[in-house]
Amino acid sequence: MPTLVALACVALGTLWWKRVKEKPQRPVRVWGFDISKQVVSTAAAHLCGLLIAILASQRGNHAVSECAWYFVAFAVDTSLGMALAVGLHTLVVRLCRRRAEALPASPWAAWYLKVAECGSYGTPPQWRRFAVQLAEWTSCVITARLVCGSFVIGLRQQLSGLAILLDRGFGRHTTLELVFVMLVCPLGMNLLQALLQDIVLKRKHAVPAAAKEAVTEAVGSGGQQQLAGDPNAFSLMVSQMLSPQNEQRRAAEVLFSEAKKAQGDFTASSLVALLRHSQQLDARALCAVLLRKVLTKDDPSLWPTLSPNVQALVKSELLNCVREEQDRSIVKKVCDTVSELAAGIMEGGGWPELLPFMFQCVQSRQPRMVEAALLVFAQLARYLADTLRQYLGTLHSVLVTSLGSPSLDVTLAAMRATSAFIQELEDPAERDQFQATVPAQLGVVARLLNEGEETSAQDALELLIEVAEAHPRFLRRHLTEVAAAMLQIVEAPALEDATRQLAAELLVTLCEAREKAPGMMRKLPQFIGRFFQSLLSFLLDIEDDPRWHNADSDRYESEGEGERYEFGQECLDRMALALGGNTVVPLASAYLPALLADGDWRRRHAALICLAQIAEGCVKVMTKNLSGLVDMCLQGLSDPHAKVRWAACQALGQLCTDLGPDLQEAEHARILPGLMAVMGDFSQPRVQAHAAAAVVNFSENCEQELLPRYLDALITALLGLLQGGQKLVQEGALTAMASVADCAKDNFIKFYDQVMPLLRHILENATDRPHALLRAKALECISLVGMAVGRARFREDAARVMQLMQTLQAQELDPDDPTSSYMLQAGARLCKCLGDEFLPYLGLVMPPLLAAAQLKPDVHITDAGSDADEADDDEEVETIYMGDRKISIRTSVLEEKATACNMLCCYADELKDGFYPYVEQVTGIMLPLLKFYFHEEVRQAAVQAMPELLRSAFLAAEKGRPGADMGLVKRMLDFIWPPIMEAMAKEPDMEVLASMLEAVQEIVDIAAPALLPAEQLAACTERLRAVLAASGERRAERHARRQAEDFDAEEAEALAEENEDEEDLLDQLASVLTAVLRKYGDSALPFLAELMPALGALLEPGRDPEERRIAICILDDILEHCPAGSVQYMSQAVPVLLEGCRDRNANVRQCSVYGLGVLAEHRPEHFRPIAGEAVARMLEMLTAPGSRGDEAALATENAVAALGRVLERHGDAVDGAAVGSAWLAALPLVEDRVEARVTHAQLVRLVEASDARVLGQNNRNLAQIVIVLGTVLSRGHALVDPADAQRMVTLLQQMQSSLPPQVMSSLFGQLKPKELATLQAAMAGQSLAQ
Repeated sequence: MPTLVALACVALGTLWWKRVKEKPQRPVRVWGFDISKQVVSTAAAHLCGLLIAILASQRGNHAVSECAWYFVAFAVDTSLGMALAVGLHTLVVRLCRRRAEALPASPWAAWYLKVAECGSYGTPPQWRRFAVQLAEWTSCVITARLVCGSFVIGLRQQLSGLAILLDRGFGRHTTLELVFVMLVCPLGMNLLQALLQDIVLKRKHAVPAAAKEAVTEAVGSGGQQQLAGDPNAFSLMVSQMLSPQNEQRRAAEVLFSEAKKAQGDFTASSLVALLRHSQQLDARALCAVLLRKVLTKDDPSLWPTLSPNVQALVKSELLNCVREEQDRSIVKKVCDTVSELAAGIMEGGGWPELLPFMFQCVQSRQPRMVEAALLVFAQLARYLADTLRQYLGTLHSVLVTSLGSPSLDVTLAAMRATSAFIQELEDPAERDQFQATVPAQLGVVARLLNEGEETSAQDALELLIEVAEAHPRFLRRHLTEVAAAMLQIVEAPALEDATRQLAAELLVTLCEAREKAPGMMRKLPQFIGRFFQSLLSFLLDIEDDPRWHNADSDRYESEGEGERYEFGQECLDRMALALGGNTVVPLASAYLPALLADGDWRRRHAALICLAQIAEGCVKVMTKNLSGLVDMCLQGLSDPHAKVRWAACQALGQLCTDLGPDLQEAEHARILPGLMAVMGDFSQPRVQAHAAAAVVNFSENCEQELLPRYLDALITALLGLLQGGQKLVQEGALTAMASVADCAKDNFIKFYDQVMPLLRHILENATDRPHALLRAKALECISLVGMAVGRARFREDAARVMQLMQTLQAQELDPDDPTSSYMLQAGARLCKCLGDEFLPYLGLVMPPLLAAAQLKPDVHITDAGSDADEADDDEEVETIYMGDRKISIRTSVLEEKATACNMLCCYADELKDGFYPYVEQVTGIMLPLLKFYFHEEVRQAAVQAMPELLRSAFLAAEKGRPGADMGLVKRMLDFIWPPIMEAMAKEPDMEVLASMLEAVQEIVDIAAPALLPAEQLAACTERLRAVLAASGERRAERHARRQAEDFDAEEAEALAEENEDEEDLLDQLASVLTAVLRKYGDSALPFLAELMPALGALLEPGRDPEERRIAICILDDILEHCPAGSVQYMSQAVPVLLEGCRDRNANVRQCSVYGLGVLAEHRPEHFRPIAGEAVARMLEMLTAPGSRGDEAALATENAVAALGRVLERHGDAVDGAAVGSAWLAALPLVEDRVEARVTHAQLVRLVEASDARVLGQNNRNLAQIVIVLGTVLSRGHALVDPADAQRMVTLLQQMQSSLPPQVMSSLFGQLKPKELATLQAAMAGQSLAQ
């Protein structure tokens, strides 16, 4: 007996060892059921073996011992018997499967499935299933043993020889024989048999789909109550949800959805049971996902509907799963569920057991549990930072300890938790409690890299990047260590590119932290220099691939460029924008010349690409050395290597864009000839095409007068490319031709007959698919050439082009054919060119335009933590992360929609009332797009379209077009006004918000008060107040950044640029108020009063000059347009205006003195008491040093205009003669054309009236008057209205005969030839130029 017990213990130990090693591991209870089958069947087999041995020995040769016969029977049993038992078992399982398929509705179907699914005992494991399978297996074993016994007895004579040999072998050593037969032999054979049987009994026999479908149908036909009462059916349903067959999976998902709605408690408890006890790894993983979905993601969530008992069960079992589950991926899914569930219930005391459990886990010293707890803490920090704040001290200690854990999984989880807490804590003092973790986190990164765990190291680097994005100042104390560690990684060529790029990304992110940590990285010049060099080395990741030289298309334009090359370009661009030219240009000056002189073409190429990338961020500094920059580019244009010449074209083009028009004006004589020389090299078509692209950059940012001297050579070169170049070169030449024509304007007319026939030929003949882009670009070029030369020259060809566009539109173009989008833009240009002559073609262009404007955004929303999909690698897809959601947007659809919206706005603007037939339809399309937050340009176009559409309807009503009247205009205004106000309240982009304010101003200008009653302005007032409040908050943020310890001159420039954007917004707000005051006068005062506190704050000491200017401009408008408002605010306004005339800022002086002039003209009773002081301030401005300089010119001319108003209306209150002489001496006005026209008309009136204050004593001022009038007339109608110009001519003709000849000679000598010709033409009675 002890021997049998020993054998049993050895066998059980072996099977336990097998369980420990297997993946996934069976739960203990399931393993116990499997082993119990063997124990019971082995005992039964042993009894059968003894019986057979006794019978065989009695009927056989009596010379053979029972011991020998037992050996024979045992040997036959463990070989033949084992095979026979497995065969019988397999047969029974198959038969049960077939019966389950054939009889799904039979009451025996469930029993058949219990046998068929051997090793599966349900969830949780059920004794009934075990008993059925035990009976089946034991029966098979006994049957096999009996068959083997019959075989042994039937062949006993033949087998007795084997038994006799055994007896003889041991002789008289019966005890030894007994040990061999009963111990040694069974030990080996039983171990082998036990392992084989375990494999058979634990194997998961997949039930055929037909059987599962049949069971599902049977369950479904019984309703949810039957499903709720059968955990086995629920388990089967979950298995079907994992099926690769779509129909089966969808059916199971429908069944699950129904169960979830009808039986919440059962669904939740069943999912928990499967999660805890299922033997299938995939099933447990799916249950973890489903639990998270039904408890935290579904809307409405299942959690509130669960009974308290089930809620307690779910919480308890989730924590038990964290404690016991062995698979890390499932534990992570459960941790997600725990975190999100806790986020919803913990604050109300709904899970008091969680935090103690978490702290117990982190103190358990079991890496698996510590990691799980840290993962939960990492997510809880995002949801419950306030709740966890009281535990920060303990958490800090735990995290520091965990960051030093021997387990890499624990250290990475600790980094996740640390990063989450740092990001979520808004109080800097609380964040600083985690300062000690920074060196530890850097140590984790180093340790992961040293141990070859680069994937985990990349995860750690991403966590540091998240911290740098959220709170860059947190890293400031350890900035040197962080920069040194990251640079060491960036400079390590043995590491993966992804690792090096993440380290570089962290450094760039710190450079970009201008709002939260201005100037911080500039304090580490030694690291910045090393980093700049490292990024330059990234640009060397490029090869000269032969396919790059093929210029049939742009398909291979990036061939040979490695990942580091592309990433290095991006980082250089971002670094320059963040750090500015004062930091980056000295580095470029130190390193680029040496690279450009290097023998390795890749280094020369890198120098030029670097130049192109940093230009945008270094404009102010680079503009000081334009000649040196062009020298480098021209050196590259003559380089022997084609890719270097290409890079030189890239650099030149980018410099023209970023530094233009200054660069073009200073260096045109070298840039254009250099590019044209490269365009003539037909051996390198890729370079030719890029030189043409650089010409586009040059001409897009070039003054018109620079081009004429180069047009002959340039047009000849481009025509040569069109006629002899490869397809990609021809495409580039067309774009360049279009850009040159757009810049040259009417100077292009002389080339029209050369160019247009060739363009038409391409448009008409490039009809195959490979030439689709060439045809589209030809259409683009034709439309721009037409705009350049004007409708008179283009009219005949325009008709042909429109006919061809109609033909193209009737064809079914491929979805990816660019012709469609190019036609949208070409139509708008043709409309601009032809004006109202385009109206017959409007019906042709509108249908595709309306369809494109209504395109739905291609948007996909997924969990932020979901696995990467194909969209992540699609260049046309932009990904945005918002909380735990990932939004993927196909940008090509958005760009087409934006283009269409812009074109609709263009048509409405150009055609005015001619666009009226489409006003209602387009308004219905565009109005909802005010809140199209996927794309700023779409919102911008929608905003700009609103006043244009309203103007179209208004003009149509004025002209009496059929169906148009002011009632319709009123209804339209009522329709668009509320959505505009609502969109203003939610608009996140300052530029779009400024456009909204501009639209409101235009609408107010268009509509009469009867159409837009003052009551409707209340909503607008509320929006303006919100704009002022938000502006004040941004100002406070900028002020706080100015106080930062790292603030420097570079940051001051950046803030100045931000201030300019803010001032543009406030300027637009002031324009709205100007329009309102001009239209409504005193009726607008109640609404204005609500804004006055915020507007008054702009005048406070310490406010920026531009803010003061805006507030003073609004005061000027009140004085001009509101009689009652003038009285109300006069006491505040006058001191502000008088003081403003002495302000150091010229813009403030300008609006202040303008206000005094308004007061003199419109509110004389209030001006007279201050006339003397006001005139004194005006004369101070006229005589101040530099008063006629560029900066002060507008302010000075406004002072002159104000002085003229005083002279004409309050001459008796001042020294008229002195004022008149000073005023005349300051004329003419040439900078402020609005004031110039008013003031020069005033001069004509006073001279015609023979005003002695102007003419002077004995007409001594006549000579000065003649010079002023002549100078004004020499500028055409730029400085005077046509009627006043004619009166000037009459005065000059009258005075010419009474003045000495030298007066006119003096006048003529002061004029330029063109001005002299204009004056002589006016004196001869010819009309003046506009």
